[in-house]
Amino acid sequence: MRDPAFAAYLFSVLVAFAVLFQIALALGAPWGAMAMGGRYPGRLPPRMRIAALIQVVALVFIALIVLTRAGVALNEFSALSKSAIWAVVVLSLVGAILNTITPSKRERMLWAPISIVLLVCATYVAVS
Repeated sequence: MRDPAFAAYLFSVLVAFAVLFQIALALGAPWGAMAMGGRYPGRLPPRMRIAALIQVVALVFIALIVLTRAGVALNEFSALSKSAIWAVVVLSLVGAILNTITPSKRERMLWAPISIVLLVCATYVAVS
């Protein structure tokens, strides 16, 4: 992977999947066993559905930072993205760790590989 734009696009596609998953949770999809440590199997309670929507906003913002840093979008924020990308790397690292150690096997099977790829992509964009 030599092109930071490719890494940013891959990051964004995976984030788009996560966004759709979170929207489905917020709308009542019975996938709670694959989210938030599997603490709420089935449909999430209303408070956690709101949390899923907050995650949607955060994920979109994070993807925009990665795309900006890769020079793909919002070039007027390029200077800001130089430091913001490192926050994304740290968040991606935390996400990869949490999704790897989650007590929910279903969550771990789905999100651990995705979060590791997100970490690799964010790091690649950050150092490029």
